Amino acid sequence: MTNPPEHLAGHESLDLHEVINFKTLCLAKSKLMQGLVFDQDLKNLMQKDVTQSMQALLDLQAIYKKAPFETAVPAHRPTPILN
Repeated sequence: MTNPPEHLAGHESLDLHEVINFKTLCLAKSKLMQGLVFDQDLKNLMQKDVTQSMQALLDLQAIYKKAPFETAVPAHRPTPILN
């Protein structure tokens, strides 16, 4: 297994952001649906999903800290059209 890069590229940061949002939505849905389920085996499986999802989000957030939130402004920019 190789070590993760020290910094993420812009597109990688965006992809990771989308994965974190999706995983957060799935986690919320699993937590909410547990109240509607009466089968104990299914509840246990959903609880396991919640626990694993929370750990996955912690891992993803650690990687997300390497995402660049600023970028350098190029020296040669096009002149804006104001009229």
